[in-house]
Amino acid sequence: MPVNLTKGGNVSLTKEAPGISKIRFGLGWDARSTDGAAFDLDAVAVVVGANGKVLSQPYFVFFNNLATPDKSVVHQGDNRTGAGEGDDEVIEVDLPKLPAESAKVVFAATIYEADTRKQNFGQVANAYIRAVDEATGAEVMRFDLSEDFSTETSLVFGELYRREAEWKFKAVGAGYADGLAGLVRDYGV
Repeated sequence: MPVNLTKGGNVSLTKEAPGISKIRFGLGWDARSTDGAAFDLDAVAVVVGANGKVLSQPYFVFFNNLATPDKSVVHQGDNRTGAGEGDDEVIEVDLPKLPAESAKVVFAATIYEADTRKQNFGQVANAYIRAVDEATGAEVMRFDLSEDFSTETSLVFGELYRREAEWKFKAVGAGYADGLAGLVRDYGV
């Protein structure tokens, strides 16, 4: 059984899935019905150092930069509709390939052209992030975001981080009203 997290909760992925080395993070959501333009949410992963800032520009992974130079973090591609069941976008993390100076990987989603389309995360339902052990296919962890983010246009789902010899995941669930710009500012991209 996967561990179901609540906001602020964390889990040791190392303890839940001994020997885990490749993790598939699936992000999913459903757009609530609106009269306006279609929703296009984009998953983002930021590899940050101990200072809380991105290691370098290529370690900001999104639809225009699908992989870090060392292939430690690889985005599986942009889903422009969010239609259908299951994960809408997937980001794979190869733990042994992460640079030694990386402290954590932050997972977020932004709404493409949110201001122009007058969209926010309050219009998005059933948002979640889950971790799947690539070797076994078993879901290890899941975090369902249940808050109403009526002004936020980007949202940090959670963080994968290293604590001594363990890899852990923390459910964050915090948003930015200024979208991608807020993420870029806070993580020094």
